[in-house]
Amino acid sequence: MSWIRLLGIAVALAMDAFAVAVVAGLSLEVLTKRHLFRLSFHFGLFQALMLTIGWFVGHALYALVAAAAHWVAFALLVLVGGNILRQAFRPVDKTRTALDPTSGWQLVFLSVATSIDALVVGLSLAMIGVSITISASVVGLVAAALTLLGMPLGNRVGVLWGKRMEVFGGLILIGIGFSSLWDHFKS
Repeated sequence: MSWIRLLGIAVALAMDAFAVAVVAGLSLEVLTKRHLFRLSFHFGLFQALMLTIGWFVGHALYALVAAAAHWVAFALLVLVGGNILRQAFRPVDKTRTALDPTSGWQLVFLSVATSIDALVVGLSLAMIGVSITISASVVGLVAAALTLLGMPLGNRVGVLWGKRMEVFGGLILIGIGFSSLWDHFKS
């Protein structure tokens, strides 16, 4: 596979991670290096791991995994997006802690949800005999890089627009989940 094709695949797979990173940046009042590291590291790692797992699973389970991938991504994204909306509409009190999408189960759900497509792509790469070492490295690095770009962008917009952008971000995650289902039914 050519470098151009591999880079194109990596960027395409990282678009969900970029969109979610923008939303994560929206929901954080203060964006720290720790937030940037955690989300970009996990998104890159999960993209690379899911691609590798898909590659190892191979052609035998392609139909089963491809059918379920859209449903899993949908459920995880709607769950996280709904939680962001719930937090946005919750009355502000002094004991409320801000939602941090870069820690705990939120981080795990987002990492899995944004990397489900990589699992299916890994299956496809196995069928055409592409080396997984280079492919997984490029996909992971591109996902991490786009996450590092998306979070500050979302945070800057969030500072200007506040809670309205947090609601918008939750709706975007839910929209990405529905888009995943739409792609499944469309094909």
